Amino acid sequence: MSSSASTAGPVLQHHELLRIYAFYRVAIALILLGIFTSDIGKGAVGNSAPALYLNTVLAYAALNFGWLLHLRRVAYHTNTGQVGLILGCDIVAFLLLIQASGGLNSGLGYLLLINCSVGSMLLDRRMGAFFAAVASMAVIGQQLYGLMAGRADTQDIVSAGSLGILLFATVSTLQYLSARIRSATLRADQQSRQAAHLQRLAQQIIERMRTGVLVMDAANKPELINRAARQLLGEQLQPGGDRQAELHQVVRQWRRDHNRGSALLGADNGSELRLSFAKLRREHDDSTLVFVEDNRKLIQAAQKLKLASLGHLTGSIAHEVRNPLGAISHAAQLLSESEHLSDEDRHLTSIICRHSQRVNQIVENVMQLSRRRPAVPQYNDLHLWLREFIADFRAGAPADADIRLRAPTSQVRARFDPEQLAQVVTNLCSNALHHSHIATGHREVDIAFYHNAERDCALLDVMDSGRGVLPEHRDKVFEPFFTTGQGGSGLGLYIARELCEANQANLYYCRSEDNKSCFRIEFAHANRVF
Repeated sequence: MSSSASTAGPVLQHHELLRIYAFYRVAIALILLGIFTSDIGKGAVGNSAPALYLNTVLAYAALNFGWLLHLRRVAYHTNTGQVGLILGCDIVAFLLLIQASGGLNSGLGYLLLINCSVGSMLLDRRMGAFFAAVASMAVIGQQLYGLMAGRADTQDIVSAGSLGILLFATVSTLQYLSARIRSATLRADQQSRQAAHLQRLAQQIIERMRTGVLVMDAANKPELINRAARQLLGEQLQPGGDRQAELHQVVRQWRRDHNRGSALLGADNGSELRLSFAKLRREHDDSTLVFVEDNRKLIQAAQKLKLASLGHLTGSIAHEVRNPLGAISHAAQLLSESEHLSDEDRHLTSIICRHSQRVNQIVENVMQLSRRRPAVPQYNDLHLWLREFIADFRAGAPADADIRLRAPTSQVRARFDPEQLAQVVTNLCSNALHHSHIATGHREVDIAFYHNAERDCALLDVMDSGRGVLPEHRDKVFEPFFTTGQGGSGLGLYIARELCEANQANLYYCRSEDNKSCFRIEFAHANRVF
């Protein structure tokens, strides 16, 4: 027999049924041999032709052993041609055993029911009916031959016909049931694959959402955490920590009072997280679904709606202000060049020029907000990009500026718009040089970047040696027109954060590991799509 699927027919997939049937054939051959050689079936089988019975059952047992070894070797992969050949051998073997045992009175004919039944399940409808017809006609023909030879009577013909009818009825019933089972199995398999596909799709969508998704069981153990939740919660997910206890306390409070739709929780970067809850009903204990969002971004989104309504108005006002402002500045410059001005008048004209420049800078910033182009994020190597940026920034910075770069040994990639990031980092570095000079008399700035494994994102720190942002001002430094200096417009940090958010990044103030004043850019994950 060939060990591979030949052109005799398609490969069968009923591996378990083939395995059971192969062991059954070996067992039935041994049982028939044992009955013949023992006193249990003495005179019941093989009484007409003992030699024919013995030779047939020995050959049948050898054939079945060989078939079993073949199936084990090919891992129960076979084809319809081989199964049809085996069923044909079974029919011939049982006909010889019936003949050697004196006819159908031995009861061996009913063993054909099992063989034809298995054939109806392993083969298609036509082949199953064909083998049932062959077995029926062979049994009836055998009894007709015995009747003509004087070894049988008419009752044997009736028994042969009844066996044939039983064979057809059994095969037809099994084929119908087998077809129904295969159809149900196919539908169940299709539904299972569809459910698995939908589950994978839902997991990918949840994993890439910008909103954090956290599912906690009744014992406050996380069952599902997406990337955004891990990034937003951070230390709140560390087992045994104080921050995790805060998270569990908020969840327990909601479970006691479901009327509380949401709650606020402090984040690692000093901002607030808004937690929204929902109950997931299960068979035993209910789970809690927690949606995690940066509350600061929600507030900023509301502010954007307010500022958007003022965008066109401020843009037109800024455009109209530039014309008289230019005239005032030009007139003040011409007046300051007069030889007849007193020192007091020159001081007044310098005040006019200085404040005109400040107003002009405010107008430029307002117009920049109104006509800002959409971000075009790209994947960039932060080390290469920062080297080019520092070279360009040094050209316009004071000569005594000390700019230091701290770079890791491994490559760090981030997704952002290079032009907009250059505008953000330029603003942060200029502020750092200014505040370092005020505090220490030296203009210096430290730039560091690295990959945060816990949040799975790239970080960029701009640090200075200044006094830092006062605690009461930390929530206001990114608001438009807020400034603590005398010459600033109060729009630099606001624009910087707006540009970061356009690139799905986060800009916030913190203290570095060496306790320096630090503005940190937290880039979005490279695979985030929402």
